[in-house]
Order: sequence, then structure tokens, then C-alpha cells
Amino acid sequence: MSVDKPKPPKLDVEEYLTTAISATPTDLHPFFEAFQTLHSRKLWHQLTEKLDEFFDHPLARPYRVDVYTRFVRDFEERLNPLRLVEMGVKVSRDIDNPALHLEFLTDLLSRIDKSKSPDAHVLLLATLAHPKLLFGDLEGSKADIDAAWVILDTLSGVDNTVNAAYYSVAADYYKARVSHRSVSAKAEYAPYYRNSLLYLACVDIETDMSEEERLGRAHDLGLSAFLAETIYNFGELLMHPILDALDGTPHEWIKKLLFTFNEGNIGKFEAQSPLFQQEPILLNNYPFLRQKICLMSLIESVFERSPYDRTMSFQTISEETRLPLDEVEHLVMKALSLKLIRGSIDQVDQKAAISWVQPRVLSRAQIGQLAERLRGWNEKLHGVEERIAPEVLVSS
Repeated sequence: MSVDKPKPPKLDVEEYLTTAISATPTDLHPFFEAFQTLHSRKLWHQLTEKLDEFFDHPLARPYRVDVYTRFVRDFEERLNPLRLVEMGVKVSRDIDNPALHLEFLTDLLSRIDKSKSPDAHVLLLATLAHPKLLFGDLEGSKADIDAAWVILDTLSGVDNTVNAAYYSVAADYYKARVSHRSVSAKAEYAPYYRNSLLYLACVDIETDMSEEERLGRAHDLGLSAFLAETIYNFGELLMHPILDALDGTPHEWIKKLLFTFNEGNIGKFEAQSPLFQQEPILLNNYPFLRQKICLMSLIESVFERSPYDRTMSFQTISEETRLPLDEVEHLVMKALSLKLIRGSIDQVDQKAAISWVQPRVLSRAQIGQLAERLRGWNEKLHGVEERIAPEVLVSS
């Protein structure tokens, strides 16, 4: 049977704040003076705002844990639970001892009513999952991530900080899974890719991420796009400014390779393949990448064709994918099994009739091609209209 941790004895706020003023740098004194005034007037919202300013002040770092665990803890039930947790998460980063770090967050979690403040509960669970990953407790981290998702999946209008915390740790979990397994653990790359993009949708990469974090995220997203077994459309990633972090770095070739894959350009792929030496994980998975670029070449070839001209001979597919003729049927079957296309194979006539191709997030170049096709379709429609217009006038 669990026993609730006793609440600390009632704090003499005036005495604490007066002592704090004498023990802190002059630049921090206005904060403690404001704390005294706002606390005595019970202006909790304004006090929360001022505490936020204090916790963000560079000189406050040595004092943040004490202010939170003693001062804020004294009246925390009067604060907005999500704001309380956001401050707690910020303060927890100053606790270097792993055991005490987890204890601090776990204790805070026990004081948050899940039914009344589900968003704050999710934020804490996601935050707890991060240090568990760092300490190698993948099972404990996954349990927290799963518990957070059960709640998050039922909520609407959640603050971006909550979504960002969840998707960030979910992505990092799958990255950790890869590092704990063999380099061929491709099943983990797709969920990393999806969760990372969802995380990026919740943050401002210029203000919420450091330059090093942007570079690391762009690098890992690129590798996961290449190695994920179910990702065959890079359009969403290619349009995201996170890839600009690769510009002017030794990893810039990864960005160029992403465009090569999205185009299904096998010639460029073969020209860039010597660069795989810089990323052993790509070199070790070269056969898979070669098959993937062939599949993307097939998808692009089908997409560029008119919906009424998608019956392709094996010979045509062989030429466009640079595969031996006897490997084309297997490639088409692979595309069908992955649901990248729909259609049928005529083994006798050596043809593939494609009725559908997977919807795509289009690059600007692809949008331009689609616009050209629409213009052509519009011109044909206009020509038909001009031909039948006289007949309609006569019959009327």
C-alpha cells in the first residue's frame, strides 16, 4: 500500500524571500521583491508570469531548484497545473543526480490530478520518459510513452508544449531502439520519421531548437527516410526548413540524396553512392537502398503518366529502373505488396497495368509538372467545346 509523501511544513514566505534577497545577486532582487508583493496580494496568475521570467533568467540557475521546491511548493495548488508542471520540467534540468532527477519528477507527477489536468499529466509522463532513455531503461520509457498516448489520444486543443514533449520522446525512443539493435532494424525508422515530423510541427525550430539540435534532427530524419521500409514519399520532409540545417555542413550531401530519392533518379543515386562511405549504416544497407530507389523510380514513372496511359511493358520498366528484365516482375510485385501502386500483372504479355499510385506530398517541381498536365487537359477540353458548340447551336 502506497503512502502519500508528506507535504513540507508551512513556509514563512516573508522570511524566506527576505533571506533570498540577501543571498542572491543584485539583478535578481527585483524578482524576489515582486514575489513578496504578488504573493501577499494572492495574484497567482501574475506570480506565475513573474516566476517564469525568473526561471528563464541566466543568473537564476543556481537558485531555481530551491525556489521551486520551497517557495512554489508552498502554494502550488493555487497555480494552473500545466504552468506548474512546465516550471517543474524546466527546474528538473538543474538536478544532475539521476536518481534525484527522477524522484523530483515522479513526486511532482503524484501531485497532479490526472482527471482534472490530463495535459499536465501527459507532459510529466513524456518528460519522465526522457531520462529513462538516457539511463538505458527502454521498458520504463516505453511504459510512460504508452501511458501518455492513452491520455493524449482523447484530448483536443492540447498546448503545443505538451504535443512537442510527447512526439520528441517518442521519436527518441525509436532512435534508442535502433542503437540497441543491429543496423538492419529498419522497423524502427518509420515511427522515428513520423514522430520527428510531428514534433517539428509543434515547435519553432529557430527559437526552440539550437543549431546543433537542428543539424542532428535533420541528419537523423534523412537517414530514417532512406532506411524506413514504408516511407516512399519524402515530399513533406523536403519542404521543411529543418533540412536547411544541413546546408554548408559535411552532411549536405544527405539533403541532395533525399531529392534524388524523391525524384526516383537512379543515375544520380549511383553517382552519389560513393558518399555512403561517410555513413556506414547506409553502406551496410546498400541492397535495400538500391531496391528502394528502383521502387521510387517506378512510382515516379507511373505518376508522371496520364491516368489513361498506365499500362507499362516490362521492357519500359526495365529501362526506367535500370533493372535486368527478369527482375522487373519482382519489383512490381513488391510495389503492389507495399501498396505503393494498385493494378495487375500480365505475365504472358510482360505488362503491368497500373490503376492507382500512392498519393504524394509533391515537391515544387512536381507541382509544376502537375500544373502543366492540367493546362494540357484544359486545352483539350476547350478544343472539344469549340468542336461541339456549333452542333449544339444548330440542334437548339
